[in-house]
Amino acid sequence: MGLEFLWYIPNQDRPGHRGDDVVAGHNSLDTLTTQALALEEHGWGGALLGTGWGRPDTFTVATALAARTTTFQPLIAVRPGYWRPAHFASAAATLQHLSGGRVLINVVSGKDNLAAYGDSEGDQAQRYGRTREFLRIVRRLWAEENVTYQGEHFQVTDSTVVPRLTEPPRLYFGGASEAAERVSATEADVQLFWGETLDGVRERIDRLKTLGAELGREHQPLEFGLRITTFVRDTTEQAWADAEARVAEMARTAKVDPNRHTAVGQQRLLDLGGRGDVLDDNLYTAPGRYGGGGAGTTWLVGSAADVAKSLRKYQDLGITHFVLSDTPYLREIQRQGDQLLPLLRA
Repeated sequence: MGLEFLWYIPNQDRPGHRGDDVVAGHNSLDTLTTQALALEEHGWGGALLGTGWGRPDTFTVATALAARTTTFQPLIAVRPGYWRPAHFASAAATLQHLSGGRVLINVVSGKDNLAAYGDSEGDQAQRYGRTREFLRIVRRLWAEENVTYQGEHFQVTDSTVVPRLTEPPRLYFGGASEAAERVSATEADVQLFWGETLDGVRERIDRLKTLGAELGREHQPLEFGLRITTFVRDTTEQAWADAEARVAEMARTAKVDPNRHTAVGQQRLLDLGGRGDVLDDNLYTAPGRYGGGGAGTTWLVGSAADVAKSLRKYQDLGITHFVLSDTPYLREIQRQGDQLLPLLRA
């Protein structure tokens, strides 16, 4: 597969996500469609749609956007437990069929308000064991008829999903713990990393390739993706001035999520701050000190040429899928689509 460039649609009930400037109707179908159409117009392949209890249902949003677009690929974040595997396999197969093969799936196993929708989980081993079963059943249902699977966490009997697919959705997966990496190395199509340093990403790619060989991976070789904030301005100087000003405002109004330290991947990002505010050429770690979480913990800062140069270094390590974003979302879809993507595709 060639290079893939996706954006991010946060799918949030509350406005102002990471400083976005859309308030009225921020998550309306018209607003989200405007973003999806802008992604098509400005060279993006599609967008990751965020998930979690307390957000609008991600699959419903993806279906609506697929119906209003022609090339937009929704990377739909889903959780085992919120979905049963056969139910999910059927829904995804249906949307894959109706959209002409545009569905991408990001399977998420991180913390959520599970009790709110009647789910529960045990320890980390149990959580990722359940995810492994989910992925195995879904793959079989997309490929086979009359599937029977009796696992520890999920069961199906004589199950056939329709419509039948010749090209099933690709399965993306994240997570940095040992348990998560064992699942990704054997069951995922694409491992997504957050914005770690080049040496950190190199180390993880090597480890995942070794794990896949040791554990007997049965699928096509694992591919790798990067989910990161790209803070682009017309000049290097303007980018850093604006980035530092935004971090100063974050420091003034900081509200740090008390749960963000629990995930191994999140802690890896936060730990980068101890190595300096700027790592590699332009990986800015300061946002993580003032509430920046997930893909907003570290930013690549600079002109389009600066950021493209850094992203090409990740590409040289083996990254072929890029999920980028900054706010205001619509303005940056346009700016980075016009200024950054041509450099990455050159």
